[in-house]
Amino acid sequence: MGKIVAVTGNEAVAEALRQINPDVCAAYPITPATDLMQRFSGFISNGKVDTEMVLVESEHSAMSACIGAAAAGGRVATATSSQGLALMWEMLYIAAGDRLPIVMPLVNRALSAPLNIHGDHSDGMGARDTGWIQIYSENAQEAYDNTIQAFRIAEHLDIRLPAMVCMDGFIVSHSIERVEYIDDDKVKKFVGKFKTVNPLLDLDRPKSFGPLILTDLYHEYKRAQHEVMTKVAGVALDVAADFEKMTGRKYELFEKYRMNDAEIAIVVMSSAAGTTKDIIDEYRKKGVKVGLIKPRLFRPFPFKEMANALKKVKAVAVMDRADSFGGYGPLYYEICGAVMTLEKKPLMINKIFGLGGRDYLPDQAEYVIDELIKIAKSGKVKTVKEYIGVKE
Repeated sequence: MGKIVAVTGNEAVAEALRQINPDVCAAYPITPATDLMQRFSGFISNGKVDTEMVLVESEHSAMSACIGAAAAGGRVATATSSQGLALMWEMLYIAAGDRLPIVMPLVNRALSAPLNIHGDHSDGMGARDTGWIQIYSENAQEAYDNTIQAFRIAEHLDIRLPAMVCMDGFIVSHSIERVEYIDDDKVKKFVGKFKTVNPLLDLDRPKSFGPLILTDLYHEYKRAQHEVMTKVAGVALDVAADFEKMTGRKYELFEKYRMNDAEIAIVVMSSAAGTTKDIIDEYRKKGVKVGLIKPRLFRPFPFKEMANALKKVKAVAVMDRADSFGGYGPLYYEICGAVMTLEKKPLMINKIFGLGGRDYLPDQAEYVIDELIKIAKSGKVKTVKEYIGVKE
């Protein structure tokens, strides 16, 4: 067992970065990720790491500097939230297209307008098609563990893609929880030494990154990028298996909670999963066969595995802490895509909750389960998409 501490999610992730000691970190402060980078920069100032901290004038510049450092041949990290991620938008595609394994904790926060500094998944969901690996965390322990694993996954020689490690703003980033740290030596051994691939600073072998590609090869390049993404899940599982040997903590592509005999199920990500599990336990005492799936690896999305996990249930509620205006929630679309391969498809509903950091309360979980019970009995869905927890 490692050192047990009481820390916030930001503290835990900053500690993971200290243990990994990246070569370069370029960052620009934004709430609620500011605290994370401030703590890590403190480690630099105190000589606990030898990371080169690059202070820049914007998040766009932060990602640009990270891209330059990664292309040069360094292990690189940064962190951001919300509008900061939005300002990086152009550069996110370049980091992924150039196959640069930058690791970026993303402290999920609502997007303006109106201005809101609290946690929902608008930022991460908006970036889901940029080519970055996305891993979501329920609590501080998972955020810490996922950050360590993300370096192994992103830097794997078959992958070499950037990765976001997501946690809910304030709910996880600023709340104090019990976290078990791993010994420094074990983390360093687990992550391993960084291996450069086609570094720009190798002057004996000159090369270019992101050259102009028109209609002759762009289509093929993007297909190749997708094919690399299809390998991520297997690498993530291998890394998770090694992590379990080291810590005893098990990670998969998604967590299944009481799904063995479930007739109805809730799919929900990140911190809201904890509240939902408690309510599921209460309904189980009443004889209701309800289970939960908590996605962890959101990009690439594990369609086949998700379909297999849901093939026996009668009704599913997909909970989205982000919205697609004029459409359904982004997680709902992924689950729909997964179950389309099934011969017998479960009935599905979509609940939008917790936007702008609105509390997700136990009675909302009860409301969703009660509706699923009715749908499973009647075989009918009255309303597919609904906003819950809204003031009337």
